[in-house]
Amino acid sequence: MFYLEGIVLFPEATLPLRVIQPRFKAAVQRAMRQEEAPYTIGIHVRALNEGLRFALVGTTAEIRQYRCLEDGSMNVVTRGQQRFRLHQCWTDEDGAPCAQVQIIQEATPLHIPKDAFGSLASVPSFQSGKVPRSKPSNADHRKMEIESEVDEMANELSDSTAEDGPLVGRLQRQPFDMDEDVHPGPRDDEFSGSDEDIVSGLWWRQRRPQRRNSRQSPGHSQWPPGYSLSRSISETRHNDNRDGGDSPLLERKQSSNDGGWGGAGKAWAADESKWIYRAQRSAWPHWVYRMFDAYNLARRAADMCRQMVELHIMDDLVNKPELLSFYIASKMPVPDSTRQELLEIDGVAYRLQREIQLLESIDRIRCKNCSTVIARRSDMLVMSTDGPISAYVNPHGFVHETLTLYKTKGLALRGRAETEHSWFPGYAWTIANCSVCDSHMGWLFTAVKQRLLPKSFWGVRRSQLAENSH
Repeated sequence: MFYLEGIVLFPEATLPLRVIQPRFKAAVQRAMRQEEAPYTIGIHVRALNEGLRFALVGTTAEIRQYRCLEDGSMNVVTRGQQRFRLHQCWTDEDGAPCAQVQIIQEATPLHIPKDAFGSLASVPSFQSGKVPRSKPSNADHRKMEIESEVDEMANELSDSTAEDGPLVGRLQRQPFDMDEDVHPGPRDDEFSGSDEDIVSGLWWRQRRPQRRNSRQSPGHSQWPPGYSLSRSISETRHNDNRDGGDSPLLERKQSSNDGGWGGAGKAWAADESKWIYRAQRSAWPHWVYRMFDAYNLARRAADMCRQMVELHIMDDLVNKPELLSFYIASKMPVPDSTRQELLEIDGVAYRLQREIQLLESIDRIRCKNCSTVIARRSDMLVMSTDGPISAYVNPHGFVHETLTLYKTKGLALRGRAETEHSWFPGYAWTIANCSVCDSHMGWLFTAVKQRLLPKSFWGVRRSQLAENSH
């Protein structure tokens, strides 16, 4: 068992180690000769500034490369395998740290059930999301019809132009009328005090909003008695299909699926176009299923990662949500606490949801101590096959997860350039500190050979990055 400070290992991630301490060398030697789970050690993080408190969830690591050096130390290259839950720790008689763990079995990624929606178009049922359980009475039918009309009108108003103002303001300015024969309105003498507050929200649901800029007087209803907006939409769609055209109302609803955050919503918009005209066969609309569809979440997360840096491995992992979730977690420039949070999340969909939230918030890269902005997410550079963030170990055994960047600001160089023990062959390294708090942030790597590109780049320690990246 290895416990490391500032290192959170994820499954399928590579971790190099320089083993110097005798107890950890004993742990490696025991792992090499054990019969159960051979060549496997456990990696879990020790919380900083909290004594010897260990994290409850770690990752098993398989020893891929092993070499003893002349000074008695070991060079070991490991690769993450499975998550485990820590139950008990102790030190063996030979000094090797040991632990009792339970392997966490990963759940199968969820997909939208194929039988949740049919192939028949039903726009009103899709928009309202209401599936009657039994045959409703006349009063219930009329109530559901009015509620459907209000929902349809609210959706139509939300697709209006931006100069009309916020949706709430537009609804407040709308002239309303009531059908007194169907829903008699409350009188002032019927309610008082808090009773009016309770009923007012329910009574608004029974109102029927008119269209803006209507020339009819507020005292007259815009639609004739018994007129159903859902029926009008169905008739409009039938007529447009017969004429070979599309309904303007339906065009506006389709145009609202463009997605947000740059091009990150393309996968979701394309997916919604497949479901928007399918009749639902379950109690939940399709967007509820999409919230927990690991494959849709994986496509969205991969698209958002491509907005920061182009990674060809995303094309292979997009159909493997579990592996993609671990890969994204290991490559995001977030502090140790957030990485440990991602490692402890059970469920692929929940982990991808959290990663999407983090990807939306990552913009500026700041110093952990003074919050000085040192780079933007667009400055990320791939200098390793593992991606923009890779783990490197120095001769003293310290492992540094390093984020490579095209350019930075607010960093000051200390000392002279050195080529010895450089992690990037052909490049010399120079120590770079924060110009405000003088904390060690990373290194500047400059090419010593003419044909190397880029001529220079920066390596920033991930453990020195701030939590808030806005």
